[in-house]
Amino acid sequence: MVPGGGGQLQRTRRFWGVKTGPNPTDRAKSGSKHHIVTDANGIPLAATLTAANVPDVTQLLPLVDAIPPVQGKRGRPRRRPYSLFADKAYDSAAHRLLLGIRGIEPVIPKRRTDEEPGLGAVRWVVERTLSWLHQYRRLRVRYERRDDIHEAFMILGCIHICYKCLKRSFC
Repeated sequence: MVPGGGGQLQRTRRFWGVKTGPNPTDRAKSGSKHHIVTDANGIPLAATLTAANVPDVTQLLPLVDAIPPVQGKRGRPRRRPYSLFADKAYDSAAHRLLLGIRGIEPVIPKRRTDEEPGLGAVRWVVERTLSWLHQYRRLRVRYERRDDIHEAFMILGCIHICYKCLKRSFC
């Protein structure tokens, strides 16, 4: 008999961690949402994990700020894209202004209007990358209780997608 035996010293705040919340479309089951920024070929540049009930528009600027510099021509590498294509969930006048200040042209359709013509031909690249990411079962169905482990698997999935693009040039 050992007094005060082992056990977990640090517990999560909720059952599945901080980055889970009631899903508004799935009978309020707890879940997470993957947010991702890709280049024009579908290679993931930055990804984050949030609770399912967090609005998408809150993750726009953190994702843009998380894009790493890409080496290319001589001189200082460009950190930010020239333009940003997003769906209606990311529409906000304040975010359009902040993207404009950063030198990024926002191409986001307005809410409560019809789609802008031709925008779906560009945005499907992100949906394709998300489907590549969700081919990994651990990301499609969340089994981990800890957020950092699930986020690590998401980053590993992004790394594997980049590796496949380099190896086979399927992007």
